[in-house]
Amino acid sequence: MNAASSVATAIAFVEAHGVVLASAKGPVPRLIEAIASEPITGNWWSHPRANAIYNVLAEVSESEQVLVCRLINGKVTLVHRRLWPALVRLADRFAPQQITQVREEHTPSGRHAVSEVPFPQWVPPEIAQEAKALTEREATSLLEQWLPSAPKSKSRRAQ
Repeated sequence: MNAASSVATAIAFVEAHGVVLASAKGPVPRLIEAIASEPITGNWWSHPRANAIYNVLAEVSESEQVLVCRLINGKVTLVHRRLWPALVRLADRFAPQQITQVREEHTPSGRHAVSEVPFPQWVPPEIAQEAKALTEREATSLLEQWLPSAPKSKSRRAQ
């Protein structure tokens, strides 16, 4: 499989699941295992295809179809664009750090640096408009399995 199809396949995986973890273990699928096409135990950097996995993961993370944040258990999480309107609509149900965009950048020296873009600064205008059109009930049905058990500010009554 060439790199382009691997990236396309990985983005399709994120789209199909909606929310996935980049590499951490947790309650949702791990993208690194989808890229490797097998379960990974231990440190994934020791996997024989670690560099290829990293390259695909990096390209997926840079895709305009994917939000990188810390939605699930504070771990690096990828959320497909199809869920962004619901995420924006229900933003008050999440802690700010969960919906802050995380970007990994390479410095001129070759080091990795993480920067963050707070919510709602990363939200494209068209997604904000789509979010306004969603009812709370519609948004909840899309994100139900990833919502915190209790709302952060107001009641869970459908609007």
